[in-house]
Amino acid sequence: MSINSKFPETGLVRIKDILAPNGPIPVSASSWWAGVKDGRFPQPTKLGTKTTVWRAEDIRKLYSE
Repeated sequence: MSINSKFPETGLVRIKDILAPNGPIPVSASSWWAGVKDGRFPQPTKLGTKTTVWRAEDIRKLYSE
C-alpha cells in the first residue's frame, strides 16, 4: 500500500488526518489510542488542552514499515 499523495510530507497532523477514511491508517480511534498507549503508534504532541498532533514524518515512517 502507498500512503495517500494528499498526506503531507512534513509538518503536524491531527488524528482526523491520520485515520481512515481521510487518512492512511485504517484503524478506529480507540484502536489508535490503545496503540499510542502501548507504543505501537507514535507519541503525540499536545499544542493545547484540546489540540493533539503528530509529526507527519512519524506517520509516514509508521505506514512504510
